[in-house]
Amino acid sequence: MAEEELYDMLVPPGVPRKMIYDVVEKYDVEVVRRQRKMSFANMDGDARELIAFRGKKEVVEEVQKYLFEQLKEFVAE
Repeated sequence: MAEEELYDMLVPPGVPRKMIYDVVEKYDVEVVRRQRKMSFANMDGDARELIAFRGKKEVVEEVQKYLFEQLKEFVAE
């Protein structure tokens, strides 16, 4: 039996820790580290270690929708 493919959703820099903890408690995802080259401002080509949520495609899509809704509320406050 083949393993189910897992997907990553990079967490945008600056997301409050509480939101990250909430996602992990609410959804079946794990937090993983990912190296990513940055290409903006003075970081052109610099590699940074970011975090991502890893899980099944459907779950990661739900996480993305939930997290962006939470971020919109946070920014509006």
